[in-house]
Amino acid sequence: MDRQASALVDAARQGALRQLIDGEWVDGQGPRASVRDKYTLQPFAELTQADEEQTRRAVDAAHAAFRRGVPAAYERGVVLERAAALLEARNDAFVRAMQREAGFTQSDAAGEVRRCLQTLKLSADEARRLAGEVIPLAGAPGAAGRIGFTIRVPLGVVAAVTPFNSPLNTVTHKVAPAFAAGNAVILKPSTHTPMTACLLAEVLLEAGMPKGFLNVLHGSGEVVRWLQADDRVRFFAFTGSTEVGRQIQQAAGLRRTQMELGSIACTILCEDARLDAALPKIVNAGYRKAGQVCTSVQLLLVHESLRAEVEARLADMVQALPYGDPSDNKTFVGPVISEDAAIRIEAWIEEAVASGAQRLAGGPRQGAVVPPTLLTRLRDDMRVSCSEIFGPVVCILPFSTLEQAIARVNATPFGLATGIFTHQLDEAFAAAHQLEVGGVHVNETSSSRVDLMPYGGSKDSGFGREGPRYAVHEMTEERVITFTMN
Repeated sequence: MDRQASALVDAARQGALRQLIDGEWVDGQGPRASVRDKYTLQPFAELTQADEEQTRRAVDAAHAAFRRGVPAAYERGVVLERAAALLEARNDAFVRAMQREAGFTQSDAAGEVRRCLQTLKLSADEARRLAGEVIPLAGAPGAAGRIGFTIRVPLGVVAAVTPFNSPLNTVTHKVAPAFAAGNAVILKPSTHTPMTACLLAEVLLEAGMPKGFLNVLHGSGEVVRWLQADDRVRFFAFTGSTEVGRQIQQAAGLRRTQMELGSIACTILCEDARLDAALPKIVNAGYRKAGQVCTSVQLLLVHESLRAEVEARLADMVQALPYGDPSDNKTFVGPVISEDAAIRIEAWIEEAVASGAQRLAGGPRQGAVVPPTLLTRLRDDMRVSCSEIFGPVVCILPFSTLEQAIARVNATPFGLATGIFTHQLDEAFAAAHQLEVGGVHVNETSSSRVDLMPYGGSKDSGFGREGPRYAVHEMTEERVITFTMN
């Protein structure tokens, strides 16, 4: 482990992870909390939490930094590119941190780092190409001799509230575009996974992030409420549950927000689906990160003609997945975020089985580890079918017509993403137009994502878009400038 990362880990063991306020790491004045190893369930670090006065100081620092002057677009790009290089050099430290505090396997943690590198580099590009457009004023009556254009200007202070299930790349998808756009950021990471966020903050500081442009506050929802109460916070970027997102949106009032919320993600296997290509993608999308991804395949809608073959083949594939200790490089499914979460997931599975569902793969919970589970013979009113399970569980539901499958997807209150496997163009375009979701991926799963594309949902899955280009647009506003040539 490199010297910088080692110092942070030693501080976490000997003292506690701190707040970053105005360029300085300081002890939180709120209560302390333990950060647990998600596999052993034992505390391995301490976390100091911010109080109300420290939250105000963080807003003071961010607001003052923004008022002092935003670095030039080129310089913002340089900072983000330097951060990418530093992060790549510290790959092992980030992987180990996520294995412990998030329960990620080696492959999940390494994938998170790879994607974060892309997000930083893409954000650096967007910093340099941020621009408005020319307005054709001369085309309006009486406007001859007048010219106009727009520029995009930063909003000021952005609050980024991030979840445990992507403690590096989702954090970067908020912090990097916000800075690329010229904003100052206050980051409130999940208390389950604070170390990864602190490691990223150290990288950004070393890369040259100006004092006050990044502040990190640890704590509960109380910290978010204190941020909401300060009108100097102009934008809230949130990833998390629909319930919490609704509260943040209501408190934001006329201030702008970007909400990436809950989901019951579906993938459709049409009659002509090529199973050799589709099934490995479905297994990966259903069980990576122990199913704790908003777009993880929860409902697999299978044409009735394929049902028997899909059930048999998927059962063998899921039963063969290694699960358990995330530090073992062979493990594919590690623990979920807490033992309480595992107990809930297990209860939903057992409830479904007791009500008539058939378990094709799975087994008893081991601490916070839920074995990868495959269910069939389900009813729509079972919780595994109608609520977001956020665990390593895939449910097979048959359909006879594409209209039925689309109706089943649209029947959920959510609308983040849907995958559909078909080589019939009419069916692909029908799904693209009729599915009430933010993304439709043909011959990919619901969990297909490239970091440069727009990402976000509709209905109870939220609004606004991530992806550096699109997030930069969300976190800036358009200003019109005109000149009259007398």
